[in-house]
Amino acid sequence: MTAAKDLEVSAYQMTTSAEIAAVREILHAAGLLGESARIAYLGLLDPPRGSSEGAAVDRRFRVFLHDVIGAAPKDAVVSVTRGTVESAVELDTAVTGELPVLEEEFEVVEALLATHPEWLEALAARNLAVEKVRVAPLSAGVFEYPEEKGRRILRGLAFYQDFPEDSAWAHPVDGLVAYVDVTNKSVDAVLDFGVVPVPAEHGNYTDPELTGPTRTTQKPINITQPEGPSFSVTAGNHIEWENWSLDIGFDVREGVVLNNLAFNDRGRKRPIINRASIAEMVVPYGDPSPVRSWQNYFDTGEYLVGQYANSLELGCDCLGEITYLSPVVADAFGNPREIRNGICMHEEDASILAKHSDLWTGINYTRRNRRLVVSFFTTIGNYDYGFYWYLYLDGTIEFEAKATGIVFTSAHPGKGYPYASELAPGLGAPYHQHLFGARLDMAIDGFANRVEEEDVVRVPMGEGNERGNAFTRKRTILGTESEAVREADMRAGRTWIISNPTSLNRLGEPVGYKLHPQGQPMLLADPESSVAQRATFATKDLWVTQFSEDERYPTGDFVNQHGGGAGLPAYIAGNRELDGEDLVVWHTFGLTHFPRLEDWPIMPVDTVGFKLRPEGFFDRSPVLDVPASVPAGGTHCGGANNPGGADGDDNCHC
Repeated sequence: MTAAKDLEVSAYQMTTSAEIAAVREILHAAGLLGESARIAYLGLLDPPRGSSEGAAVDRRFRVFLHDVIGAAPKDAVVSVTRGTVESAVELDTAVTGELPVLEEEFEVVEALLATHPEWLEALAARNLAVEKVRVAPLSAGVFEYPEEKGRRILRGLAFYQDFPEDSAWAHPVDGLVAYVDVTNKSVDAVLDFGVVPVPAEHGNYTDPELTGPTRTTQKPINITQPEGPSFSVTAGNHIEWENWSLDIGFDVREGVVLNNLAFNDRGRKRPIINRASIAEMVVPYGDPSPVRSWQNYFDTGEYLVGQYANSLELGCDCLGEITYLSPVVADAFGNPREIRNGICMHEEDASILAKHSDLWTGINYTRRNRRLVVSFFTTIGNYDYGFYWYLYLDGTIEFEAKATGIVFTSAHPGKGYPYASELAPGLGAPYHQHLFGARLDMAIDGFANRVEEEDVVRVPMGEGNERGNAFTRKRTILGTESEAVREADMRAGRTWIISNPTSLNRLGEPVGYKLHPQGQPMLLADPESSVAQRATFATKDLWVTQFSEDERYPTGDFVNQHGGGAGLPAYIAGNRELDGEDLVVWHTFGLTHFPRLEDWPIMPVDTVGFKLRPEGFFDRSPVLDVPASVPAGGTHCGGANNPGGADGDDNCHC
């Protein structure tokens, strides 16, 4: 057993290799990790609410245990601090849903189909050699197949790969799908709807035939900080930057997690968010073809985006003076695995922070903005996603998701098909969405918070508004959980303000932060559809719940093959009071993707996200103390003691 002194870490330090090894030993000693057992998830639990800083920390881990030969899975909690299994609940997957998909199950699908007579017959009818056919192992969803209930099912779509470097996504084998039980190692069904021509044109995006001569026009962009970055890292993951402080965490399901996000306001450390993460992501497809009408993937809950985080490369993924963190996760056998350089952290220029050229005083004032960037990239099958958290000098918090990689492809039925784009001759890409669910455990100056909805209001012309120029705003307190299930409305400029009614600014108003949504469409599937029942969180832009330690994910704990109703719909069933309570804000945002010709053969980044901006949180601008920049020429940009002029102005805009 690992010595206890080797496991002494703070409450929010990232998981260590020693801790994962200890969890494995504890589970093995308890008889829970035999030869057929696999770890489908292992993650650090947050310390209980109210734990005092500096108190002894109980490092507890939640573990999902899958048995590859079919024994009932278990949901366990292990205390590394005490060396005990606190609980081990046996799951009935027909009720709870299945544990996340295991990487080793990817190979099971292709291997089983490679010898299955019906599959081989279907490939032969298409003159395709089985050894050149790749099968995408795709989560099954929940449909009108009662025989799948309580069984681990994956569905397989085929793609032809002519040679090892050939992009198989360019050659979808359409009209063919297989249903596979990965525990029983059986093929339940091979559905062949008839031979469809396999698109022939390759999509090898590094092939000179497509790239042509690479450009020689780009001059180097060198980002240097000769004195190093402005932030400091202590205890491995505690960050201090400008007035910000936070602890960076990493979860194999959610990826990067921000803990204890606080701002130093003139010497007073003020909490804003206790824990921030992207707690779910679903990609529903909109093509009703029988081959793919079931396609919807919960990349966070079913596949665990964190475990597929990339090891990032300097100058490629991150540019400038970079600090990397290397999170440690558990593999399926409980062994620690380091994701080297999995988290990238740096600061970057963010254009103008504040500027004014004053006619009366002659002062030319310019201050440049900068932001702290915390990011990671993950690859889930064909798509690659970047998750970027930004902190700005003025207290703004922003999240941005970057979607790139390769679009999921199909054969294209022909001109006018209403559910897919044609990207190349005979090659289609079904319409789909990328919908993300943020979980924001708010702590605006503490845990007594309130959420208000703010809309702009046009005032009709009439008495008191004779010239018709007036407009105002309306704020509505969201008093209960059922009242706080809300939709964005860009016509009303709708935003949501999270405030603390017990903490007032100098004008006597509650201090707060305003959530600015991007207002893109939410889930477009029919409300009665299977995916809408499972991804109910994605049907609305905002949900607010009273905090509960057990309510971690907007889709519930066990998403894979869960029939629906878990997560947020269950959390709000009690319709708890919200005003002045300990609150969690859940925000859904996303992209609706009608693939373009320009998205093939590899997709340029598309982005979506949200912002949280101070709303009366500070008594005045929090950036008055930001110094003027000193450009390369050595002259300060204009400030109170530098009225500026032609030379100074030129330097400021160089």
